[in-house]
Amino acid sequence: MEQQLVELLMYSIPALITGIIAYFFFREHIKNENNRRLFLMQKDLKKEALPMRLQAYERMTLFLERIVPSKLLIRVAPLSSDKNDYEKLLIDNIEQEFEHNLSQQIYLTSDCWSIIVAAKNTTIQLIRKANMSEKTDTANKLREVILTEMMENQAPSSTALAYIKEEITTIW
Repeated sequence: MEQQLVELLMYSIPALITGIIAYFFFREHIKNENNRRLFLMQKDLKKEALPMRLQAYERMTLFLERIVPSKLLIRVAPLSSDKNDYEKLLIDNIEQEFEHNLSQQIYLTSDCWSIIVAAKNTTIQLIRKANMSEKTDTANKLREVILTEMMENQAPSSTALAYIKEEITTIW
């Protein structure tokens, strides 16, 4: 009986060791295969997402260029001489342009999006501040005050544009 137990152990122990080694080998192999598949899938997703991200940066660059006050004033002429109507028209134009590009935020980093929103809000505040100026009594005067402000200071969107350019370099 003792002899049979020794024989049983002589066959069982090598089989058990082989089974354990095979288990760990296949577990590592499966883990490596899953990691490889995940890497390839992410690589393909990045390849497909990169053009969309670049397009989002392009669209937001265009938005920021369009809300530069000097360019905005050239593009959007006053409909009447009322300064409040013109202020509303300018702000509505900025908001409409922004809403048109609202979906682009999913392709941008949250920092970049925050800077773009801040540039938009600062531009609107600049227009409102110019409208409240004592010098402003007509729509054309409002245009002059805003243009004078732009000659003295940098447009709010220029900071956001610089940030976008910097962020694009990290993508490459």
